[in-house]
Amino acid sequence: MEEGKRYSEAEEKILHAALKVVNEVTINGTRMHLIAENAGMVQSNVHYYYKTKQQLMEELQNRILEEFYSHRRVDKKQNPDTLEGQLHVFFQQKKYMLQKKRDYDFGEMNFIIQSKIDEKIRKCFQESYTEWRDSIREIIIKFYPNIDEKNKENIPFLAVSLLEGASVQSLIDPDEFDIDDYFSTAEEMVLNHIYKSVEN
Repeated sequence: MEEGKRYSEAEEKILHAALKVVNEVTINGTRMHLIAENAGMVQSNVHYYYKTKQQLMEELQNRILEEFYSHRRVDKKQNPDTLEGQLHVFFQQKKYMLQKKRDYDFGEMNFIIQSKIDEKIRKCFQESYTEWRDSIREIIIKFYPNIDEKNKENIPFLAVSLLEGASVQSLIDPDEFDIDDYFSTAEEMVLNHIYKSVEN
């Protein structure tokens, strides 16, 4: 993915409209004319930037993923360079997205569903999830280089599952889901599992 890609004002408007439409009618229900209407443009203007719906959806997926990455990069620099500080970045970033940018998180869920039938979207997610797990693994190894192989591999999968599980539950049942308690408990669980793995 292009890191920090710059979009023109028109492209931003189109991508924002596309995200809105996807969240309202899903990717399968999305049509270029609906995006054009939401962007306040004629459809030919949308096609000038994105020739097909497929091309636009691929760029929207990149835009959503970049939104996640950009917050993580900023938080990584601002947090203490400790296991706890750097691991906190992942929980902090996901919590922020759910509280402040729910449309991006819900958009990501739409793309995850679409990945079942779209190989290119699935491959993009595979790369994204691999990067996510590898980043968590690197932090663990940096501070606990002697952690055993089993936990070195499994803990990143556990952390990502807890983070994505928050998205699903928060989006489906926001009134029942206590986001503060959840993230505090999830982060503590992962840290305790790391500590326990190192002690054994």
